[in-house]
Amino acid sequence: MLNQLKRMAVLAAVVRHGSFAAAARQLRTSTSAVSQQVSALERDMGVTLLHRSTRKLGLTPAGERFHAGCAAMVAAAEGAQAQLLQLRDAPEGELRIAMTVGFARRLGPALAALLAAHPGLRLHLQVEDGFTDLVAHRIDLAIRFGRLPDSTWVAQRIGTLHTSLYASPAYLAQRGVPATPDALRQADWLMLQDGPDQPRRLPGTELTVQPRYTSNNQLTLQQLCEAGLGVAALGDEDVAESVARGHLLRLHTDLALPDLPVWALALQRADGNPGQPAKVRHAIAALKAHLQDGGAA
Repeated sequence: MLNQLKRMAVLAAVVRHGSFAAAARQLRTSTSAVSQQVSALERDMGVTLLHRSTRKLGLTPAGERFHAGCAAMVAAAEGAQAQLLQLRDAPEGELRIAMTVGFARRLGPALAALLAAHPGLRLHLQVEDGFTDLVAHRIDLAIRFGRLPDSTWVAQRIGTLHTSLYASPAYLAQRGVPATPDALRQADWLMLQDGPDQPRRLPGTELTVQPRYTSNNQLTLQQLCEAGLGVAALGDEDVAESVARGHLLRLHTDLALPDLPVWALALQRADGNPGQPAKVRHAIAALKAHLQDGGAA
């Protein structure tokens, strides 16, 4: 069947260009190869499709009817290719992005210009701090932080998240500022955690603490921290407004939390080809530009 479809495309090219030689130039093959393909098609179909003479070619009545289908097949293939190239080069369709709750508020400023410039681009946000089944939710792009587990997704670093320790003025007034490791171990900790309430080592440090309050939602932890329940490691950008309003204070201790890399994850193609749809490439570029311009400072 594949050979037959190829021969039908060759016939369409001969009729379109008016000769075997012209079709051969367009198909980047030899004139004899084009002639052999048409002859094989006629032999397989059991009917003459072309009248041949030294001066010109002409379709037989059967050839005219058969050529109409061949031309429609080629036009459909060209149309499908054009649509694919448009998807490759211009961001269109639905873009599905998964991210944490805290990061979601940055998507508007980061993608506003891209969405305004491309009316055919739609956006769906899958927002949750816990595990997201990226394949089940048909995610095109996932935003993740810190160390990544091994996976079939391709990761590209797009920015840096600066984190610090925070507490509310009310909590610090009641319990004092935990400036030493021992004082920090005794503090009431709020931590992002899905599993059991077990001691945790703060990322990038040697300090192990016992969380008193846990949640799978970072924004909830921030709100509990603002309510005076304890100490939390929070993103500086995420809490900048709360700090400005006096709801949270940054703790100045000898304990320095490491910066977390921000990753954009896209699904690896089965054939290993790194090519990505235009909507994914443009979104990654917009997010990277926003974060490097201060969106994650």
